[in-house]
Amino acid sequence: MSDYNRIIKSLAVQFIKARHIKLLQTLTIENFYDVENILILLNKGQISYTQDGEQYEVAPGEILFIPGGQSTTITYGDNSTVDLHNEYFIDNRWKYFEAMKEPAWEAQFENFSYITFDAKVFNAVNLFASLGVPPFVIKDNERLRDTLKSTLIESSTEEVGSDRMIKVHAEQLVIEIVRHIIANNLFIEKMVKHSNYFKDPKLVKIFNYIKDNLGGDLSNQMVAKVAHVSKDYVGQYFRMLTRVSLQDYIEYQRMEYAVKLLRTTKKSIYDIGKEVGFRDTAYFCRRFKMMLGAPAGKMRKRETVMSI
Repeated sequence: MSDYNRIIKSLAVQFIKARHIKLLQTLTIENFYDVENILILLNKGQISYTQDGEQYEVAPGEILFIPGGQSTTITYGDNSTVDLHNEYFIDNRWKYFEAMKEPAWEAQFENFSYITFDAKVFNAVNLFASLGVPPFVIKDNERLRDTLKSTLIESSTEEVGSDRMIKVHAEQLVIEIVRHIIANNLFIEKMVKHSNYFKDPKLVKIFNYIKDNLGGDLSNQMVAKVAHVSKDYVGQYFRMLTRVSLQDYIEYQRMEYAVKLLRTTKKSIYDIGKEVGFRDTAYFCRRFKMMLGAPAGKMRKRETVMSI
């Protein structure tokens, strides 16, 4: 338990956005993916998702949690006959979803509410993805559901202190998710295995160095200097502790930051590619689409559509 407390103390939590959505027609989104963590509260209707070949149902009042960096297939509504790839959905979201200005907890039409947020250990590593937590349904957790609703309500007001309240609620949500996982003995073996590397001070230095130098030289030679190990050993050392290759991790961090820049700035794709360490824009675009399942331009468009 002390390990989890130490991890939570090191967390940087950032609320991203909250929306209420009316479902216009049923659909299935294949390879649904985002770099941000998503909590989906089903108010009325049906949602299901497929993970590792198994289908799971979400009932009204239950919450679907999709950790950032995790891909899944998600169905909104019952017996969907429309199968969309995530890239197509980004362009055509308005056909299926309609943003609502007010909560619809008691509405008679199919709708859901969602919140997205970041939760990073040492402000560098996605907490839930790093712990190997897959998408899962949160049931019978009134405290988490009430906190989620409070966050949604605060996000739609302009009252004094609302930003501060949202920040507090977002941190509560993360803690409640971790508590729910522990209380229900979910993914414990995975979490214990993955959390061990947060104890290694050299690895923590590597995480922070990568975060602060995404646009610079992150060769094995440079990272090895930070960890005080040989350049021939640093890749093996990183993989041994994290079970991910060093360069794969670096590329994912670069793409994650690129998504943030696409969603929060008007910088060109060329400038964003350079800022995250790619000198060749065409190569950056190819790698972006390969890793995130959609072109960089559409990822920016997705944010515009989601702001309706």
